[in-house]
Amino acid sequence: MTTDAHASAHAHAHHWEWSWAPMAVVAGTFFLLPITFAAFFVYDNSMATAIAGGLGVVLVLAGVAKWVDEGLTQVPLIANVSTIGLPIFIVSEIFIFLSLFASYWMMRLGVTSWPPEGTPEISKIIPLVMTVILVTSSFTIHIGEEKLEHGDRSGFNKWLIITIVLGTLFLGLSMYEYNHLIHLDFVPSTNIYSTAFYSITGFHASHVFIGLAVFIAVLIPSLGGRTNKAFVTCASVYWHFVDIIWFFVASQLYFW
Repeated sequence: MTTDAHASAHAHAHHWEWSWAPMAVVAGTFFLLPITFAAFFVYDNSMATAIAGGLGVVLVLAGVAKWVDEGLTQVPLIANVSTIGLPIFIVSEIFIFLSLFASYWMMRLGVTSWPPEGTPEISKIIPLVMTVILVTSSFTIHIGEEKLEHGDRSGFNKWLIITIVLGTLFLGLSMYEYNHLIHLDFVPSTNIYSTAFYSITGFHASHVFIGLAVFIAVLIPSLGGRTNKAFVTCASVYWHFVDIIWFFVASQLYFW
């Protein structure tokens, strides 16, 4: 067998693929959500909350970065598996959001007056501005995809950076709103509305954060000349999903 033939046979031979990225993301999510929430709401321990939240963020970012690196450097055994698996993942995410909305609807429809006592006047201008920002970001990432499709890598990088800036601005407005409401003594434990408000908006914000982390993980190698189009497509579809979910979040929590 020649060297080329041996190399070809080795390339097509069955081999196991493994990665610690999924475990890191799952563990990070576990620390970031249930452990952090339990430390804060159940045990009222600020130190444990900071440790669990910090560890969760590090693990999630490490897992996302590793997964992106593998997508850029490894050839999968099954072609287009990411574009097949993504819709399944999004459906699972829809059910999680649906469970949160169902809980909110049960609380909302089970009382005679709304909002409950202790709820301050919540601005409707901020969610409208946030909606415009997210809708705009969907257009910018789409333009970036079009640039990449036509071989314009610098154009793709530019529009991806714009998308990241818009997503960061969205999170910044969320933090501004949280800070304002907390100073009005509207915290997660104030009433049933505050619990639902922070849970649903916080869960959505965590998805925006993950989307930004994926975009940054795509941008860094792209600036160096490496890009996986399937990866970009999956990241873009996920971002569009997060944008669509925001319409339900804003309409139910702010305008109903």
